[in-house]
Amino acid sequence: MDTENTSEDTMTAAKTLILKASLPHAAFDGWSQTTLQAAVADSGAAPALAQALFPRGGIDLAVAYHQAGDRAMQDALASTDLTALRYTNRVALAIKLRLADADKELVRRGSTLFSLPQNAPEGAKLIWSTADAIWTSLGDTSTDLNWYSKRATLSAVYSATVLFWLGDQSDDNAETWAFLDRRLANIMQFEKTKAAIRENPLAKALLSGPLKLLEKIRAPQPATDLPGHHKP
Repeated sequence: MDTENTSEDTMTAAKTLILKASLPHAAFDGWSQTTLQAAVADSGAAPALAQALFPRGGIDLAVAYHQAGDRAMQDALASTDLTALRYTNRVALAIKLRLADADKELVRRGSTLFSLPQNAPEGAKLIWSTADAIWTSLGDTSTDLNWYSKRATLSAVYSATVLFWLGDQSDDNAETWAFLDRRLANIMQFEKTKAAIRENPLAKALLSGPLKLLEKIRAPQPATDLPGHHKP
């Protein structure tokens, strides 16, 4: 028996159990130590294990909730036939799926937590990871500057859409999806403008130097020289 995998599975199961038990409490007490303590009591998990899984208390619960939403979106995209959709529509669908099962009050509580100065870097990292999950799920293979620009642009669109969604009271969030469509249309227009500039002879001449430097930028690659990694 692989004891390491068994231990990881046990930890994952316990983390999922505690997170699930925390949801009713987080709606009232926010993503806080109070919520974590209540979730531990409700789930029957060992307090020491909960401390190991969520060492920073509420903020780790909020992170886990966000990451669970990313995984649910990836699973939904994997089981959806996207071949008939244009790329912009695929991105829109991904964002809709990401928010489909999200609880507005829980997301609002998380947004409040991550808006605090000391937590803002963590919040930005989570938004970036969502954008990365979307592009990866849609088959993005870019390895140059586009890898960064795609994720930066989508991070901005996703953040703006979430903020709009939190205040949306329309039926089936219709106004949110209209807002999202407008943001994506703006991006497409911007991309067309960039393409036109790149095709302009004068612009090509003026930007040749900076463009050569930008061409050297590469997407991050996973480390392959660490213990346990096998080099082919």
